[in-house]
Amino acid sequence: MTQLHCNGDIMASTLFSRTFLAASHRLITPSLLPQKTLNLASFLTRRGLFSQLGSYSTAYRSARAMASAGIGARAGFSTSSSVPTNEPVVSVDWLHSNLREPDLKLPHMLPSEEAFAAGCSALGIENKDGVVVYDAKGVFSAARVWWMFRVFGHDKVWVLDGGLPRWRASGYDVESSASGDAILKASAASEAIEKIYQGHSVSPITFQTKFQPHLVWTLDQVKNNMEDQTYQHVDARSKARFDGTAPEPRKGIRSGHIPGSKCVPYPQLFDSASQTLLPAEDLKKRFEQEEISLDKPIMASCGTGVTACILAMGLHRVGKTDVPVYDGSWTEWATQPDLPMEGEDSSS
Repeated sequence: MTQLHCNGDIMASTLFSRTFLAASHRLITPSLLPQKTLNLASFLTRRGLFSQLGSYSTAYRSARAMASAGIGARAGFSTSSSVPTNEPVVSVDWLHSNLREPDLKLPHMLPSEEAFAAGCSALGIENKDGVVVYDAKGVFSAARVWWMFRVFGHDKVWVLDGGLPRWRASGYDVESSASGDAILKASAASEAIEKIYQGHSVSPITFQTKFQPHLVWTLDQVKNNMEDQTYQHVDARSKARFDGTAPEPRKGIRSGHIPGSKCVPYPQLFDSASQTLLPAEDLKKRFEQEEISLDKPIMASCGTGVTACILAMGLHRVGKTDVPVYDGSWTEWATQPDLPMEGEDSSS
C-alpha cells in the first residue's frame, strides 16, 4: 500500500507552523526500478540553528546503489512512467504510481556546502538519487528545499504538486507516525551537521555538492542591481506588505519594498481550486500582467527567502531555469538602516 508519513509530535518545533517533516525516497531515470526508502533528517540554518523545517522530501534510489544500513521499508516503482525531467513538479498521481511505503524527513535556510553534504550523506542520499519534496501546506517550504538541492548542484529534484493536501484529496493513504529508522536517520544527520559547524570532519561523505553561485544573491548584488537594473526584481510577498500598508510578521521589521522591485504574491501562481502550480501559459500571463519580461533576467525575493523559491519554481516551469533568490530577502534588507526603501511604512 502506498502511503505518505507524517509526524505530528515534531510539528511544534518546526520553523513553519503546522508543517511536517521532510522525507526521502529515491529514483532512477528514465524508468523506475525497485528501491528501498530512507528517512531525511532536519537540517540547520546557515546561522547554526538546528530546526526541523516543515517540508517532506522523497527520494528514489538507483537499483545499483547499496542499501543504507538500517533501512527497512521497501519501495516499489512502476516502470511505465518516466520522471518529468523538464518540470519542477510532479503530480500526486505520478508519485502514487511510482512510490510504495516511503518513510520520511528534511529542512530550511541555506547551510554551508559541507553541512549540506554531511546531512545528505547521513540520510543516505547520493548524487545519483532523485528527490521529490512535499509539505503540509500544499506548496510552501517544499520549494525552498527544491531550491537548496539545486543550489548545491543536485538537479534531480521535484516538488509534489499540491503537496500533502492534494495527496489526501486524491484519496491516497498517509501514516501518522515516524519509523525507528526515520528517527535514527534524523539524529545521525543532526549530529553530522553539528560536527561540521564545530569544525570537525565527518565521514563517509557520499553526497558531493557543487555550489551554484548564480542561483543565490547577496545583499551587495541586490544593491548593485538597483543601479544597473540588469535583473528584474520580483517580490513574492503580499501586495499589502510590499506596499507597506500591512505589518511584517517578524517583530521590528518595517514593511515596504526594495526600490525597483515588482510584486507577484506567490499564491497567485497556484490554481485556486486544486492549489497546484498553474500551467506554463497561465504563469506567463501572470508575470506579464506585472510588466515582467520573460525575455530578460529575473531575480526573486520575499520575506526570508522561502516563498521567493516558489517564484523561482514557477519561472522554472516557463523555461527560466536560472532565476536566483536573494537569500536574506526583505528581513535582511529592512534591518540595514542605510538602505533605501519604498512604501508607506518605509519612512517610519
